[in-house]
Amino acid sequence: MAHQRTSAPIRSARDDPTMPIPRVVIDALDTGGQPSTTQPHIPTGNDPAAVAGELPLSVWATAQTSPAAQRKGRYVPESTAHPAKMLPAVAAHAIGHYTRPGELVFDPMAGSGTTLVEAIDAGRRAVGIEYEPHWISVARANLDLARDRGHHHEAEIVHGDARQLPFLLPERYQGQVALVLTSPPYGPSTHGQVVTAATDSPDGKVHKYHHRYGSALDRGNLANVGHHRLLAGFTRILNGCAAVLRPGGHVAITVRPWREHSELIDLPSQIIACGQAAGLVPVERCVALLARVADNELVARGSFFQRDFIRKQREQGLPLHLISHEDVVVLRRPLNFVSSRKSQYVQAEPKRSSVPLSGLDTGVRKGSKGASA
Repeated sequence: MAHQRTSAPIRSARDDPTMPIPRVVIDALDTGGQPSTTQPHIPTGNDPAAVAGELPLSVWATAQTSPAAQRKGRYVPESTAHPAKMLPAVAAHAIGHYTRPGELVFDPMAGSGTTLVEAIDAGRRAVGIEYEPHWISVARANLDLARDRGHHHEAEIVHGDARQLPFLLPERYQGQVALVLTSPPYGPSTHGQVVTAATDSPDGKVHKYHHRYGSALDRGNLANVGHHRLLAGFTRILNGCAAVLRPGGHVAITVRPWREHSELIDLPSQIIACGQAAGLVPVERCVALLARVADNELVARGSFFQRDFIRKQREQGLPLHLISHEDVVVLRRPLNFVSSRKSQYVQAEPKRSSVPLSGLDTGVRKGSKGASA
């Protein structure tokens, strides 16, 4: 859909998407009464959430077919085991909108290779970095399958930790990337698959699988660290991305909020703050639909875990709904960007994020799991 510029909405504390919602507020909404507690923080003009409200907006109809239908025949079966696969139509839309044929697309957290496959299918070149060796093998198999379809554009995937990005990519890629397309790790509530059949689950209970990334003890994996370390690590990754982007190149990050202990963690606004800390300029905050657009409604495609989570929360009195979209935060490398690799990459990663957290959700107490694919 065409981009439509909107004016910044007037926010009240109750409208603020980053605030934890106290039980008294929920009770007041249910009864029509007025809550008696002090209202949470209202974003100011310097807060990322307020800044995001001023960005151009667009809606991407990226779930007209199911995720399985989008991948059928185009990805190897092993791809389904990745806990957080990027929707192919989301990747294809971003690549088609922000690049031209022959240009270079980069994913620093490539997972099973969705970004790379959609890039060469669209006539672009592609390069990725992936931390886990297993997913490198799957991504290469997906690229081989794409080549079997006749797509022979340059594409490769490199093993390594994207926080060390300046030392991983060959020199020929420096300053050549037109689009970085990726996703950070985030909350685990939407990840994984289930078995319920008696033959697969003898005890008759629902069991979750394909919802973790490698060893949970591997603290080098951003999927296994706390929330503040995640933000610090992803800021380092964005610093490296800015260095390989061409002047004016774009970064598109698919990300969604999630809930911990009934509190909403507004990760999209936090990622905008990370990008700004890396010297990138926010230019759009888009909506990539995860629900099918029907004649008069959106048809949600929520996973088992989303539906189960919503059901349990409603039983406790919280009026939650299925997530029907994913945010796409779009940033741009300024024409006058100056990289400072020495200060950004030689120092050890801090235990807590150096990203300013003003206006972000400060109620986070536990880490997250998940990664892009």
